Amino acid sequence: MYPEMMVIPMREELTRLGIEELRTAADVDRAIPNQPGTTMIVVNSICGCAAGRMRPAVRAALQHSSRPEKLFSVFAGQDKDATERARSYFGGYPPSSPSIALLRDGKVVHMMQRSDIEHREAVDIAAELKGAFDKFCAQPAPVS
Repeated sequence: MYPEMMVIPMREELTRLGIEELRTAADVDRAIPNQPGTTMIVVNSICGCAAGRMRPAVRAALQHSSRPEKLFSVFAGQDKDATERARSYFGGYPPSSPSIALLRDGKVVHMMQRSDIEHREAVDIAAELKGAFDKFCAQPAPVS
């Protein structure tokens, strides 16, 4: 674990976007199970290259017209119990940090793991997230 003072800016980079940070397993269990609608869970990380691209990509993607209804993050390597509990909801995906899970009605519908993030630019990561938001988060047009 790194000193908390070192990770505060990385935590705040997401919380300033309205992403609620889950710091304990109990926080995760209150926030995630059986959530109707769409939920994005960001597994934040101190890793310079991958996380340094992931956080700006999330910021850009959340400016898109369609986006998840609920936004959460856990911090790998810092909030161990919360991270392990969040990963337990990722059904079959191995632990990866950073990573971004998009759930619909409690089930993973799109997952970006470190291998999907680390060699890409933030703009490309954001484009993939926006595509997933369009596919899974867009609200259907009202029926007249």
